[in-house]
Amino acid sequence: LQETISVCVRNPRLCKDDLWHSHVDYEICLQTNSMCFRKKTSCVRRRYSEFVWLRHCLEQNALVMELPKLPPRNPFFSLKNTEQVVQRMKGFQEFLESVLHTTFLLSDSRLHLFLQSDLSITRMSRCALGKTKYTVAEAIQRSSSGFTSRSEKSTCDSDCERDPQLFFRTPSSRRCALTRSPLSPSTATWSYCFP
Repeated sequence: LQETISVCVRNPRLCKDDLWHSHVDYEICLQTNSMCFRKKTSCVRRRYSEFVWLRHCLEQNALVMELPKLPPRNPFFSLKNTEQVVQRMKGFQEFLESVLHTTFLLSDSRLHLFLQSDLSITRMSRCALGKTKYTVAEAIQRSSSGFTSRSEKSTCDSDCERDPQLFFRTPSSRRCALTRSPLSPSTATWSYCFP
C-alpha cells in the first residue's frame, strides 16, 4: 500500500480581533494513510502569520534545503477580492504540498502540531521543546477538529499548564455569521466571527 498525504486549504474566514483589527484564517484539512501522522484526518484553522512561523521553523531545521515560498504578504489583502483570496489559498496549498513531499521535513514535530493541533505558535514552540505538561502526541490527539478562539490560543493561566485538558476545551459560545462563498457558491462558506 502506497502512503499518501493529501492537504487542502479552504474556507477563508474573517475574524474580528477588536473594533479596528481583524485577520483572515484558513481551514487546513489533512487526509493521509502515512505512518508519520498521529491522526489520519484532521482540520485546523491557521492564519498567515502562523504559516510564516512554520516556514521559519522549517528553515532553521533544514539549513541546506531550499524551502518553498509562501504567497507574498499583501497589506491591501481583502476578502472581497476573490482573485487575491484564491491566489493566497493556492499559494498556501502549494507550500504545504511541497513541504509534505519532503521526507526530511516530516520529522519536524512543529509541522505536525501546525497541521493537527489547535495550539498557538507559543504553545507549539513550547510543546516541541518539551516544555509543556503534554507531549506532541497528546496535543494532537486532544485537539478538536473545530475552531479554538484566538483568545484561548494566546492566553493561558497557570491552570492550563497544570491541567492540559483545560487548554484543549473548546468554547461553547461564539457568534458567527455564515454566508455563501463567492469562490464556490454551492459548497464552500465564508465565516465571519466576532468576539
